[in-house]
This record gives sequence, C-alpha cells and structure tokens, in this order.
Amino acid sequence: MATVIELPIETYKGPVEPDWCPGCGDFGVLKSIQTAAGRLGIEPHNLMIVSGIGCSSNLPGFIHAYGTHSLHGRAVPVATGIHLANTDMKTVITGGDGDGYGIGVGHLIHAMRRNLDMTYIVMDNQIYGLTTGQTSPTTSIGQKTKSTPQGNVETPLNPLALAITSGATFVARAFSGEAKQLSQIIQDAIAHKGFSLIDVFSPCVTFNKVNTYPWFKERVYKLEDQNWDPSNFDASVAKSFEWGDKIPLGVLYKTDLPTYEDSEPAFKAGALVKQKLGFSSDLTKKLIQELI
Repeated sequence: MATVIELPIETYKGPVEPDWCPGCGDFGVLKSIQTAAGRLGIEPHNLMIVSGIGCSSNLPGFIHAYGTHSLHGRAVPVATGIHLANTDMKTVITGGDGDGYGIGVGHLIHAMRRNLDMTYIVMDNQIYGLTTGQTSPTTSIGQKTKSTPQGNVETPLNPLALAITSGATFVARAFSGEAKQLSQIIQDAIAHKGFSLIDVFSPCVTFNKVNTYPWFKERVYKLEDQNWDPSNFDASVAKSFEWGDKIPLGVLYKTDLPTYEDSEPAFKAGALVKQKLGFSSDLTKKLIQELI
C-alpha cells in the first residue's frame, strides 16, 4: 500500500470566500471535504468537484481544486463524463436535495446501478434555498413552505433506501453539526471503490425553520456507537426508514462489488486521457483541419 502524505487543509483554500448565509450548514460540508482530501493526501490537481445549481452547488468555487458548476440536475452525468475520461482523478459531486433528488434523480439512479467510482455529497436541507423556500423532494408531509402555505401533501423521497436498492456500494448519512464524523465519512467515501452517496443534513437557517440545528441535535444518534454492521443489506434497508424521534447517522451500508470501470475493457490500459489515440501526427493535423 502506498504511503499517504497528508496535506494541510489550507492546501484547498479557494481564492473566493463562501457567500452562504451565516450559519448555513454548507460551511461545515466544505471544511469537511477539505479535511478529508488532506487526510487522503489528494493533490488539488487530482481532485475534481462537480456541482449542479443551488446554494450548495456553489461549493466548487470555494475550494482549490478542479471544479465545474454545471446545469440544474445534471451534475451526475457531467461528473460521469469527466471521471470516465480520467479515472485517475478523484471525482466528487456536490449539490442539494432539490438538484440531486428532484430534477437529477434519474441520473443518480443510473450512476448508482453502474457503481461508478465517484462520491456524491448531497447537502439536504429539506427546502429549496436558492429560490427562497419552496418544498423540495425531502420536505416532510405537512410542512408549510412558500409553495405549500397549507402544508406539504407529498411523501418525501427516502434517499438512503433509494441508494441502497439502486446499487450504490457506500451509503451514509451525516450532519453538518457533527463535523468530526462528517469529515471521516467523506474520507471513507472518497477512499471507497464504487459509488458513494452521503446524505448530509445541512440546515438552511434562512428558509427552513423546522429542520434546524436543535431539531437535529435532539434526534440524531451515531451508528458507530451501536457497533452497526453496514454489510447487512436487509438490515441496512430497514435502518434507512428510521425517522422521527431517532435518526441514525453514519455508514448505513457498505459492500465491495466490481465497478463499471473494472468491467469496461476500454479502461484496462489505464485512464483514457493517458492512452495513445493511435493516430499519426499527419492524420491528427488532417482531422483538425477538417473540423476547423
């Protein structure tokens, strides 16, 4: 096993300071990503952060690494293309519950069933924050929002159950108010070979007055304190439905299965960007001229 040389968190300090609302849970997620990358010794040029649209999707602009701020709901397919072009780079997707579990949920399901070697960190605040407080796919039934003044009537999506049953091989839940655990989970997810989904409770202090820091503090507990076995598929699915007075944090499910990259012959010779095209210089020039 190669020796890991840890890097200081300052290595990933971006040139632009975050402009989230004071107290936003996304600050904790950003710092935890930086901490995890430093512990893993990932050089900034070997780290790609891809996002969609939303408050949390501004994150690539606040970290020193490669980054792409893509289209609403399209972070996963954009990240897939980047990752498959250069599988030697660590690809991390960041976004919110609206971006990932709403318009982007179809892409998410197919990435999980393919078990692509990527990490998706969803900052789940149970609300649309960027557009000032509408109901999101994870808003609780009965909750009053700007778009549901009489109370939400839609059943919230269960991202953990969806991930486990769709083929993700690392499924976890974290809370930005528990920074130490969050950074460790992100570190383990990035190191895991396969698709990792981390659903992070990241309170929106401006538009969600229900799912607040105190609300979560009263309910969350850590699975590692109960000697939880994340390898049991059926038990993990059952645990993913635990909600209410007690909400579990930690790695719910983890297994080792072949990734898409392991099974695709095109990657047997290494990362695509490092493979020779097999074109002569003359042919390359002709192709360029033809396309100009």
